[in-house]
Amino acid sequence: MFVDLDQFKKINEGLGHSAGDALLRAVADRLLLCGRKDDTIVRVGGDEFICMLEDLRQEDRVVNFAHKLLRMLETPFHIGHNECVVTASIGICLFPKDGGDVETLLRNADTAMYRAKESGRNNIQFYSHEMHVRSLERLNMEQGLRHALARQELEIHYQPQMDLHAGRIVGFEALLRWRHPRRGLISPLDFVPLAEETGLIESIGEWVLRTACRQAKDWQQNLQPTLRMAVNLSPRQFLRPGMVNMIAEILRETDLEPRYLDLEITESLLMKDVQGSIMTMHALKAIGVRLSIDDFGTGYSSLNYLKQFPIDQLKIDKSFVHDLVAGKDDASITLAIIAMAHSMSLTVIAEGVENEAQRDFLRANRCDEIQGYHLSRPLPADQIPTLLK
Repeated sequence: MFVDLDQFKKINEGLGHSAGDALLRAVADRLLLCGRKDDTIVRVGGDEFICMLEDLRQEDRVVNFAHKLLRMLETPFHIGHNECVVTASIGICLFPKDGGDVETLLRNADTAMYRAKESGRNNIQFYSHEMHVRSLERLNMEQGLRHALARQELEIHYQPQMDLHAGRIVGFEALLRWRHPRRGLISPLDFVPLAEETGLIESIGEWVLRTACRQAKDWQQNLQPTLRMAVNLSPRQFLRPGMVNMIAEILRETDLEPRYLDLEITESLLMKDVQGSIMTMHALKAIGVRLSIDDFGTGYSSLNYLKQFPIDQLKIDKSFVHDLVAGKDDASITLAIIAMAHSMSLTVIAEGVENEAQRDFLRANRCDEIQGYHLSRPLPADQIPTLLK
């Protein structure tokens, strides 16, 4: 059994490494209480433990042991004057079914543990061959992604945003794509989380921002002088030291006026560190860029905090737009978001608009802008001049 404590890093960062060490010792004591006399329980580094259970002839006994371990961790730990609650992700493999040597067994238990983390943490997962296949695919994708930027495999497609009242395109959202040499076009849903996890998103995100700003300036000079460009900021980008200076430098380099750059940030990201987010957003506003909250209504925002965010726009998530005409609740939520935003002097853009009925509803109810397949799919840069004309 490979046991990894969930989000232990927050303990070290919040309470200090001495408190983290004390917590590890307390966790080890509880693990030993779970084990039998002949079991081997060790800490292998960081917040990772291994339990080797011998002479267990039935899988259900392993499951019972793992659940007992999770239950024992549920009781809060008292470290100094602080109360800490810890959960764990547990990966399990069986000898000889899942491996005949130590190295294979450890690797497969580790793979199962990562699957437990991906499944929401605080749970157990048995190793399976399918996990091994997924693990290899992930490794191959990570290796490919590390070279994708240098090999010019990454590209940006642009989805238009329309002013509903003027009836014309006023901007574009820059959307990252990966054109893999063997797999073809890969959706960002498949590789952006990996880029975020590995830290590659920092260099990729900087490239996206620079490329999109340069493209916006080109279109302003040759097609429409007031076009905006919207770019998503990932959590890792937003929290990166020096991020504001980097954006300011890119704007100077590309000669794009800051007011034409719209940075989209998800509300769930902002709520992780509200005060830190407010400070960063004010720093961004100081250089003159626009700020939008993406996927509004799907996270854990507080209206009390919302009024403190120096934002310009709310973006209604496509999950509300999808059933806008047929679904009474979605319509009510959408109308409430529009009314609230306008009362705060914010503009509203709805994404995922796919048909005329949705467009007409939004226009009739004073939504400011829309984007979605009803207007156009995201397009490569060379197709945008035709679209605008």
